[in-house]
Amino acid sequence: MSDSLVRNMFTVPMRNLILLIIGLKGETHGYEILKEIEKVSRGGSWKPSHGNLYTMLNKMVEEGLIEPREEYHGKRKLVKYTLTEKGWNYLKEANELALQSLYIAVQYHEMLREKLKQMGYGKDIAVEAIDGYVELLDRVISILEAKKKSLLELKEKAEKGREKKSVTGTGS
Repeated sequence: MSDSLVRNMFTVPMRNLILLIIGLKGETHGYEILKEIEKVSRGGSWKPSHGNLYTMLNKMVEEGLIEPREEYHGKRKLVKYTLTEKGWNYLKEANELALQSLYIAVQYHEMLREKLKQMGYGKDIAVEAIDGYVELLDRVISILEAKKKSLLELKEKAEKGREKKSVTGTGS
């Protein structure tokens, strides 16, 4: 596997996570981004170095995804970042792709679990692990049901709009 391929496997999700953090916070600086990444990575089991983070932030500024704003607190300079329109569009597309990927990942997860079981690698699961797994599935189901509901409402609205146009048209 090439170095660039391996690097991209980690860079793209990290980039999306950084954009997501900035988007949800509205405006944030590097230290806040590092703290949020620590939360996401199970209590700080992994986080990028300051140098890697600021390299990524500078690259995203160059690409027009985020915009820096300098603030001064005495002699100390603080750079806060916000998403640009291009950044919001990138994040929107990444979010849709993530939803599709979630569905595929669940399918692969279940196929792998079955394959491991067939090969004798399956083992008993602790009750606590089952509870955690069920809780996670309930949250995923809730998110997907809400998404399904909003899409069906959107579809219904679009269909009503089409019916209205056909009724009010001149027929010629």
